Amino acid sequence: MAALPSISSHSSSSSLYPNYQSSPLIFSSKTTQELSLPTFTIRSSGSLRGRLTSCTVPRGLKVFNAATKPAKSPAEEDWKTKRAFLQQKKVRSVDVKEALRLQKENNFVILDVRPEAEFKEAHPPGAINVQIYRLIKEWTAWDIARRAAFAFFGIFAGTEENPEFVQAVESKIDRNAKIIVACTAGGTMKPSQNLPEGQQSRSLIAAYLLVLNGYKNVFHLEGGLYTWFKEGLPTEWEE
Repeated sequence: MAALPSISSHSSSSSLYPNYQSSPLIFSSKTTQELSLPTFTIRSSGSLRGRLTSCTVPRGLKVFNAATKPAKSPAEEDWKTKRAFLQQKKVRSVDVKEALRLQKENNFVILDVRPEAEFKEAHPPGAINVQIYRLIKEWTAWDIARRAAFAFFGIFAGTEENPEFVQAVESKIDRNAKIIVACTAGGTMKPSQNLPEGQQSRSLIAAYLLVLNGYKNVFHLEGGLYTWFKEGLPTEWEE
């Protein structure tokens, strides 16, 4: 069976993304393979098995042999491992009212790791936004497969881990700052009858990555920003 080709673009992927929903990519494993794209068609005759095939086509698109799933990143580490590490490093969870007090009285920084669009809709005053997940950007075979998986469930804006998350935080927040990491749900490290190992969340994953990369004063917002807004705590938004 011929290998599934992967795609990478020399131009910005954002120019391709808007067309994804209405113009899905179609693959065939036959000897003559056809890839249907919004404005042109790529054909490759003969078997691709056992050799790397590369060809340049209009609009700077390049086709390669099948890509495999990338190696597991630290963010994809098993939750049990992440939780044990956070507990070992004594990362503490604070509720929303304590977080507000710490922000006002002790200059704590609230790091909102939700997508930028959600941050603009509503966030604690003074919070800094660095999204830990972003829209899928690349067009390798693996990324196309993930887009297809999201689309299968009716989600046409699939996300992936932001590989520049820690770097972006470093550009905005000093390593010695006291940081409260927040997301929508919050998650928890506390065990319960139904969740003996707590519940993983975006903010806990972000806290894990920050501590792993040398941040010493990292806290976690228990209850998440959902509770912050529900409690009617100070909120601002961007037009």
